[in-house]
Amino acid sequence: MDRTASPLERGVLGGLAGFRALVWVWMATVLVVSRAELTRPGAATALCLVALVLTGLLGLAARARPGLLLHPGAVVVEVGVAAGLLLADGWVYGGFHRQSLGSAWPLAAALAAGVALGPVGGVAAGVALGLGRWGGTHLDQLGSPGLLSLLSTTVLYALAGGAAGLVMARLRRAEAEIASARAREDVARTLHDGVLQTLAVVQRRSSDPDLADLARTQERELREFLFGVDRAPGDLLTELRRVAARAEARDGLAVQVTAVDEPGPLAPGAVAALAGAVGEALTNAAKHGAATRAVVFVDPDEDGAVLVSVNDDGCGFDPATTPDGTGLTGSVRGRMADVGGRVEVSSAEGRGTEVRLRLPT
Repeated sequence: MDRTASPLERGVLGGLAGFRALVWVWMATVLVVSRAELTRPGAATALCLVALVLTGLLGLAARARPGLLLHPGAVVVEVGVAAGLLLADGWVYGGFHRQSLGSAWPLAAALAAGVALGPVGGVAAGVALGLGRWGGTHLDQLGSPGLLSLLSTTVLYALAGGAAGLVMARLRRAEAEIASARAREDVARTLHDGVLQTLAVVQRRSSDPDLADLARTQERELREFLFGVDRAPGDLLTELRRVAARAEARDGLAVQVTAVDEPGPLAPGAVAALAGAVGEALTNAAKHGAATRAVVFVDPDEDGAVLVSVNDDGCGFDPATTPDGTGLTGSVRGRMADVGGRVEVSSAEGRGTEVRLRLPT
């Protein structure tokens, strides 16, 4: 039973059908041009017609039932016909000829095998086609065209099949990631103005500490599910959300992580420094500023630098009269200095505190 082909697979199989049709036209053209060199023109024509019928059937399947072309049976049939054309090459010509009977048509079979069966299947199909080419030389009255030429043909088919398999695997992975991201965005858009805001209201207005704690935990877990699950370990946003989750669990500080745009890839040391500095800033907000809420804001700028700010609703302080504490000096400024970044602090009594971290990339 053929499986359902994805939109990506439909597009690739449709393009492959077009390529197959074009190379068949070239094969027929070569057959007509080299007809004087044929010793068995009837057999050559019959083989060309078999390839035409298969080309038409595979083209129809690409439109009506593309999933069928991903079945190993369909691949085996196409590779078999292509290998047969190569094997019959010496037999239908029986002497000197300028172009092989199959011409470029067997290459489509190697590509189809890679698309349907992956890199290993594509390489195996290429080797099978190469063996067909080797066998065809033994039916040629002039003998083998040379070991290097035969090896080159085999390598060409194997590389084409393997490359098609690798590219298709990467495209499928990218398609799955895009689909997952879109689904997560749809869910996040639906929940953001409903469930997440409701949980935030419960945290602020509930007089029951257990209920407020439960709402905070549920909001944090839901945000992690919506925004952090499918990111690779070491990703800046993932690490910031982990730091935020620890601050919520340890200090009861409600923390929201927001990004204007996806930050570019950062070195592990840079990610660790930013996450550590943000964690210390959140600790200071809860311990010294008596804050209840904080927002971690990520904004990559046009110069390629990463800007991360931590805003809290604590009591604030006067930077002009209050010296930096040990946490701000050592854990925040020290971490950022180690990776070439800088720290700016803005605060006022009764108006909270903002810690801005800037890291050039």
